[in-house]
Amino acid sequence: MFYAIPLESRPTWRNPPWMTVALILVNMLVFWGPQRWEEKAQDRAAAFYVASVLPAVEVPRFVAWLEETGDKHLQDARALQKAGNHRMLLRWMEQEDGFQQRVKSPGFVLPEDPRYADWKSARTQYEARQPAPFTRHWAQSFEKDAEPRPITWLTATFLHGSTGHLIGNMVFLFLFGFSVELALGRGWYLAFYLLGGLGGSLLAGWAYAGMGSYGLGASGAVSALMGMYAVLYRLRRVRFFYQLFFYFNYVTAPALLLLPAWIANELLQHWLSGRGVAYMAHLGGLLTGASLMALAMLLRKKPVEVPVTPKAEDEDDGFDAHVAHAQRLAQGMKFEQALAQWRAAAKLRPQDQSVLSAWFKTASLWPGGEDFHHAARRIFRLHAHDEQTLQFQHASYRTYFEKAKPGARLVPDDMARLCRRFARAQQWGDAQRLFNALHRTAPAHPELGETLGMLVAALHHAGRRDEAAVLGELAPGLGLKR
Repeated sequence: MFYAIPLESRPTWRNPPWMTVALILVNMLVFWGPQRWEEKAQDRAAAFYVASVLPAVEVPRFVAWLEETGDKHLQDARALQKAGNHRMLLRWMEQEDGFQQRVKSPGFVLPEDPRYADWKSARTQYEARQPAPFTRHWAQSFEKDAEPRPITWLTATFLHGSTGHLIGNMVFLFLFGFSVELALGRGWYLAFYLLGGLGGSLLAGWAYAGMGSYGLGASGAVSALMGMYAVLYRLRRVRFFYQLFFYFNYVTAPALLLLPAWIANELLQHWLSGRGVAYMAHLGGLLTGASLMALAMLLRKKPVEVPVTPKAEDEDDGFDAHVAHAQRLAQGMKFEQALAQWRAAAKLRPQDQSVLSAWFKTASLWPGGEDFHHAARRIFRLHAHDEQTLQFQHASYRTYFEKAKPGARLVPDDMARLCRRFARAQQWGDAQRLFNALHRTAPAHPELGETLGMLVAALHHAGRRDEAAVLGELAPGLGLKR
């Protein structure tokens, strides 16, 4: 499983992404309107079903039909039958059009069967309680020999199977949609969104044709937005939060690199997973969205502009004033007053290295003061991983470690983070001292094992095998394989 979420872009309310908001509202209204009403009506009908004679008559015949057709899930059905889970079996039966045709055939229960009259009466009452089909009617059918209904290629993208399914799609629709909407304008954005949904439905229809069941969900259209986003930002480096199976982290990378990663993920999931998720709809959306954005950027007379998130400077939050005031105070040797200004500026820009450096250097004049500890902590928690940042963090660490009074105040999370970073920077002595301090003060820290593994690997790679071997002796005690 792989997904990546952009973190740096954010909507601007000077030009609100109203079309994205409208699409989210339409999806929510469809799900909590007719779909939810249909679901409640089906629940009432199901309650009648399990309390009637219908399970005793129909469930054995359904299991026999699965055996007759060679269904690979036959054992699951037998287990449900043995457990008396008739509601789950009913839901399964309703999805099997072949069996439903048999139920409606004249010979399903013969008139001479002693249960025929009761079955016929209960079946008539059950069908009367069933609501008019909505979700199944407007979803994309994957049944064998299903009549083509092109309208469902689009309507299926506004239907969802559960609350979690809806919320997941809407979160990604918002995260990627507002940037694409600002770039294309509302009209083209809506057109490309719908075309992306159609592209996802077409590839899903080809991939799952004849496999039974049906497809629904906005994920094809949302994947199209992801493809548009990657092509729109191209080689611009964007900060993403990503998860790869059970590992997650932050990365700053060219946006276009995410497109092949997303495509490879959908293909892998399609080959490895079951039929519960239509990964080919995701892939179709990605390819359609990327193609549409590339075509738009090629053909439009006016270039497609990449949305730029308004910087805090543009919002006049006082950052520049704090910096200018601090610099004037420092020139006038009023360092204590300058310290307060640097602190205020750092609060507004917690990732600005120049501001953090000035705050830290000024605060070092009072090594026992809270500002010195707070500034150091901010520096140690910088997000960037480049060489310049690592050098800045290491130099600041050395200064802090030497000057802080009554001593350095490092929390376990900072120890683990700095240990891993210093290992990458080949600052072996400080990396090992930090690990030893972490091991001594927080032996149950959740990142202790990961930190040890990274430090040992880095030492071994650098040819410092003796040091790696010594540290490696701690691995069994932490429950790690060596």
